[in-house]
Formats: sequence, C-alpha cells, structure tokens
Amino acid sequence: MKNEKESLSLPKKLIAPIKSFLERELISLKRLNKNLKTEDPFSSETRASENSFEDDLDEQIGHFDNEYKRKFLAKQMVQFRKALTRIKIGRYGICEKCGQMIDTDRLAVKPEATTCVKCSKENE
Repeated sequence: MKNEKESLSLPKKLIAPIKSFLERELISLKRLNKNLKTEDPFSSETRASENSFEDDLDEQIGHFDNEYKRKFLAKQMVQFRKALTRIKIGRYGICEKCGQMIDTDRLAVKPEATTCVKCSKENE
C-alpha cells in the first residue's frame, strides 16, 4: 500500500503542456542571458581604458544593471530546471518542503514553483 505522499501526483495530460512551456521558457531565458552577456559594457572590445568620469560612471552602472539581470535570470533558470526535474521524477506539483500538493492556481501563475504558498512564505 502506498503512503499518502507517494500517491500525490498531477494527471499526465496536465503535466505535458506545462513541461513544454517550461522547456520553451528555459531556452528563452538562456538566449536572453547570452544576449545580456554580450551587451555588458565591460565586455565591449571598443571599451576605452581612459574614460571621462561620466562615461566611466555610465559603464559602471550599465555593468551593475547587466550583472543584476543576469543573476536574476540564473535564479529563474535554476527554478525552471528544478521544476523540469520534478516532472521527470514524478514529483511535480508536490511541495519540496512539506510534501503536500501545491495549489493548482499557484502552478497556473508560477509553473516553476516547487514549494507551496505556505512554505514559500516561511522561506521569506
């Protein structure tokens, strides 16, 4: 006899389109990250070593903004990969903290969610 946690799962017909969506979004995030990498002012081949104060400040701000966006994208990509892994092992839609089902409304809004609202709030 299976215990309650082992019997929790979402229907496969519901998971298939979610998996496709997550895979497409992950590819899009990777592409965006690559573009951001090339747009970083510090990676420019035409970057002058001696800028005016204003130009140097613009480069610093542009680099900081770029790094911030790339770190955010990296976190998003990790979440998407975790969700795809959970689909693969048959644990998608089950909170990785408490083991209860994640509300389908939450998954509809944030398909990469791996924790329920209650556990997510506890982590904040």
